[in-house]
Amino acid sequence: MKITLKLYANLSGYLPANAQYNRVEIDIAQDNTPHQVLSAYHVPLAMAHLVLLNGVYLLPEQRDQPLLKSGDTLAVWPPVAGG
Repeated sequence: MKITLKLYANLSGYLPANAQYNRVEIDIAQDNTPHQVLSAYHVPLAMAHLVLLNGVYLLPEQRDQPLLKSGDTLAVWPPVAGG
């Protein structure tokens, strides 16, 4: 099934070369979890701080559940520091 993967800030370097505007459409297995998708692109899970599925925040314990459906958008941001 196809989903859109969006990686922001310093995570965007993990996207494949064909990605545009921090996003790429990818084909994944039906039972993939958000963490499995990120691992497939070598995204360090410790750096996946803010994870949204279709704009809704996923709690850390939800990221190991097969929640993804065809057409979904998985967006990820690293931890941000500042003040």
